[in-house]
Amino acid sequence: MLLTQIDHVAIAVHDLEKAINYYRTAFGAEVAHRETVERDGVEEALLQVGESYLQLTTGTRPDSPISTFLERHGEGMHHIGYRVDDCAAALEAVVAAGGRAIDQTPRPGSRGTTVAFVHPKGSFGTLIELVQENTQD
Repeated sequence: MLLTQIDHVAIAVHDLEKAINYYRTAFGAEVAHRETVERDGVEEALLQVGESYLQLTTGTRPDSPISTFLERHGEGMHHIGYRVDDCAAALEAVVAAGGRAIDQTPRPGSRGTTVAFVHPKGSFGTLIELVQENTQD
């Protein structure tokens, strides 16, 4: 089994502060990590849920994938992130099984991870992010 656990569920939101405050008020959730990923044009807040995260994310520029998603679909679930031990091997397995890679090779992600995205057209309508945690030596 290449998937080791659910890393996160990402929810696209227009107003990150408002979404954070909602989850804090409704569920007592606190931000475990917050980061702007300039390369992708997104800002995210990760709320720890057990060993996984709820990722609240918004676009920081009009051409970012999250901004485009919000314009087309409105707020809601954007993707699911699956934790893997080897992102390159998992991406290769996805492609071999007929999936469509968005990232042809793994790349740096938030929290110091290595990630690769899989297109929803090859994965039953769900955008998938493969997430490899990298250990610090």
